Formats: sequence, C-alpha cells, structure tokens
Amino acid sequence: MGVEIVVPTLGESVTEATVAKWFKAPGEGIAADEALVELETDKVTIEVNAPIAGALASIVAPEGTDVGVGAVLGLLEESAASAAAPSDAATEPAAKPVSKSEAKPEYGPAAAPTPVPASAPTKTLSPAVRKLVDDNSLDANLIHGTGKNGRITKGDALAAIEAGTARRAAPEAAPATMVSSVNLPPRPDDPREERVRMTKLRKIIAGRLKEAQNTAAMLTTWNEVDMGAAMDLRATYKESFEKKHGVRLGFMSFFVRAACIALKEWPAVNGEIYGDELIYKNFYNIGVAVGTPQGLVVPVLKDADQMRFPEIEGTIGDFGRRARDGKLSMNEMIGGTFTISNGGVFGSLNSMPILNVPQSAILGMHKIQKRPVAVGNDVVVRPMMYLALSYDHRIVDGREAVSFLVRIKECIEDPQRIMLDV
Repeated sequence: MGVEIVVPTLGESVTEATVAKWFKAPGEGIAADEALVELETDKVTIEVNAPIAGALASIVAPEGTDVGVGAVLGLLEESAASAAAPSDAATEPAAKPVSKSEAKPEYGPAAAPTPVPASAPTKTLSPAVRKLVDDNSLDANLIHGTGKNGRITKGDALAAIEAGTARRAAPEAAPATMVSSVNLPPRPDDPREERVRMTKLRKIIAGRLKEAQNTAAMLTTWNEVDMGAAMDLRATYKESFEKKHGVRLGFMSFFVRAACIALKEWPAVNGEIYGDELIYKNFYNIGVAVGTPQGLVVPVLKDADQMRFPEIEGTIGDFGRRARDGKLSMNEMIGGTFTISNGGVFGSLNSMPILNVPQSAILGMHKIQKRPVAVGNDVVVRPMMYLALSYDHRIVDGREAVSFLVRIKECIEDPQRIMLDV
C-alpha cells in the first residue's frame, strides 16, 4: 500500500516551496520520522520526514520543482511492520527548521504575508457546503470544522459567511520580477564569469520588492536625531546593565521602544491595506533586520510594546546568533506590523528603505556621525543620525508620517520619555 508524501503547511505567509534535495533515491529504505526531502521557501528551509517506515517508491517532484502546499512530492511503500499499524498522519509529514552551516540569505525586510491562493488544496466538502463556499468566495482552509473528523458542516459555512472571517483573497497578478529567460538573447560563455541559478528565495524577494514599488504609493520622509543623550545614557549604565541582565545595551532597544510609543499615537503607520479596507492593528510586532554572512534576515519581536530593554536586547542578540546558524523558525519570521532596518551598522549614512508589504511603513536607521549643528545661537559638534521613514501614502498621510518621525526623534533625544511613556 502506497502512502503519498505531500508538502506540509509551511506557515501563514508561505504557500509555495522549491524541492531543494532528496535524501533518498527510489527503492531505498527509510525509517519513520527520518528526513526524506528538503524544501526551500522564501523564509526558511524545512525537512519533510517520512511518516512511516518503508521504502521510497517514486519521486513525483524532482529537485528544482516548485510545489504548493498539499502537492504530492513522492510515494512511499509501507514496510510490513508499519502497514500493520494504522497511521493517521500519513499525509501530514512533520516539518521542522533545518540547522545548516550556510544560513539562507534574505535581503532587506522580511517577506510580507500573502493570502493562501484559491488553488491551494482544501478540506473535503459536501456538495452543499462546497456550493456555499464557492458562491460566497470563502477559503475552506480558514473555516473551523465542527463535524466528524473536523469536517466543515453547512452550519460552519453559514457562520463563516456571517462573521466574514474566511473570505478568499482576490487573486493577484504575478509581479514582474525580471525579464523572462525565454525572451533573452543567447549569452556567450565567458570563463571570467560565474553563472549561479537564482534560488527560490531570491526570486520571491525580488518579486516582493518590485511589488512594493508597483502597488504602494511609496514616499520617504527624513529627519535627523541628536544621539548625544542616548549615548550618554548607554555609557553610564552599559556595564551595570550587562552585569545584571547578561546582555549588552545597544541602541536598537531605544528605537524599538520609541517606535511602539509613536505607533500607538499614529495607528495608520502600523496598519495595512487589505483590498478596499484599511486594517488598523492594536498590537506591535516589530521586525528587526539582523545581519548574517550570507545576507539579512528580519525576525519579529512579537508584542514589542510589552518588552523591556533587557528582553529586547536579549531577543535581538539571540536572533542574531541563530540567524548566523540558520536556526530561526518560521514563526519567528512572520507576523510583523512594522519594520526597522539599521543600515548604519554597515556604514550607510542615508538611504530610502523599501516597504515590507503589506506593512505601511519602515524606519531606516543610519550611521552616527559627528556634525556641526546649531544649538540655540551656537554651532556645536554633535553625534547625529539621519532617520528615514518610507510609507504607503494610500493609508498614511504626510502629516502622520512626519509627526511619527518627529515623535521618534523626541523620544531618542530625551530617553526619559521612553521610560515614562510620555
């Protein structure tokens, strides 16, 4: 009896993967829970394990194939021992993050959440329920079934229609990521060049960066902040802070806390556009860019407004260590509502960050540089940093964007505001 090996659920914002590597060839035996195939997504690399002991009968999706959630990867022949024991998980192989010496690169903001497409496999539905789902543009994957074995009943579908919580997202046109290789003229080989096939990760990142430019009315506003007070505070307490909490006191925690204060005052900056609706989020999940030798990843500080400085610094430090080892989980890379990108750690003096769609704004930090500035009637040298806020003008007005950035400036230049939330 053959068992299908299918693509498991990959995460709330991931609906497609690329088959990166098969660990077994057809005919080879495999133990239950042993890694069978490796999938690469735009966020992490995962392994699909064998649900039972047996042998790989055939490979349906060879390496390099793009596959959606629920797609059949291959067929597994049960061994006599496993066939005797029923397994309800035969079509739900476990997925877990892969620990790799080479972390998967990601440039700029973390990839934005995308809706599950209508073509994704759905739960088994009765004809009556199927008609309700189709006629009302519902996504069956988003409906909680109360029937036997989790089946969706007619009552479940009617409740979803009334609540409006399981709407199927309208299909979007595929973003123009690059010129199709089919239309390119032949390119002669040159021994001085190296050709590397673009990974699934890089293709999706390219598409989403282009999507941000194509779909959002993106503008950027700049300001500058005097880092003197924050630097003095850090210099005064960094040793005692590290001794007590076991983590170093950096500047990112100042900006995360300042961003949460400003987001509460200007909620559009923490929102998104969903079809013809504006979604305002009363939670504050801050994505923070973390550098690795292979590129940038953007894990998310969940409920950052409830985190204190030691927790923020400790979490960011942990993200950095595990990002370099490729050990960040899918859940840590999704769900952001606002992003902070610190190009200053690489020496950038100023830049215009690209939106992390569907988020409505992104804050860019830059290098601290001493410059002459006017303080009252005097010209003095101060440690200054340029700040850039890129925002979607469809949901954020110029007044809101400028006021948000001014609020960030006020909090950083007077860190007591952060402590007192004023």
